[in-house]
Amino acid sequence: MKKILHFYILYRLPIIFVLIGLGIVSHLYYDVALAWFLYILAFISLLLYFMMGTMRIVQEAITDGDTDLAIKYIKKIKFPRLLFKPIRSGYYMIQSNLSLVSDDLTAAESNIRKSLKTKSKIVGDVQGSSLMQLAFIQLKKGQTKEARLNLQAAIKAGIPDKESLAACYLQLSSIEIQRNQNKIGKDYFRKAKALKPKTEELVKQIQQMDKHISRLPG
Repeated sequence: MKKILHFYILYRLPIIFVLIGLGIVSHLYYDVALAWFLYILAFISLLLYFMMGTMRIVQEAITDGDTDLAIKYIKKIKFPRLLFKPIRSGYYMIQSNLSLVSDDLTAAESNIRKSLKTKSKIVGDVQGSSLMQLAFIQLKKGQTKEARLNLQAAIKAGIPDKESLAACYLQLSSIEIQRNQNKIGKDYFRKAKALKPKTEELVKQIQQMDKHISRLPG
């Protein structure tokens, strides 16, 4: 069933032409009712082609850790502006992630900003995640001031999982300590530590900061 669905998603456009062709043949020589059924299937498939694209199998490839396959599938989306709003937001976020993998920070920032502009009530918690991603991109570009503001905005908008929230707090803690705002930095660190993240990298960061942060004044 999964293979059939993948085939349908990948070859939706030629399938549409086949359905229309069969509909015309049926209309001329066989059953008008069947013809209209085929036309309706073709119309629904056309809507899905423009409004959903290949995003389902793109997300599956990313979940499976196959970045090359995800890039291959996402390139098949030719009209991203026609995607259904929540899917369009996800499209730009994934494009940003893929750009980060190739260390293209300019493209990564451009795409995450497009994701932020694609506002939809259906995607409630994506705003916070997008702002956090934008902040981390800005940090890589050395734009600490802008990153700090976006990390704060991300927390205010809401971050869906505690691992990401802990990463946000830790980064803010580091930024505030660099600004000699030790009291604020310590407060952010306590919040990150209280979340008890399980990610190995975050656990190491907390352990390292724990050794030094108590010695700081403020």
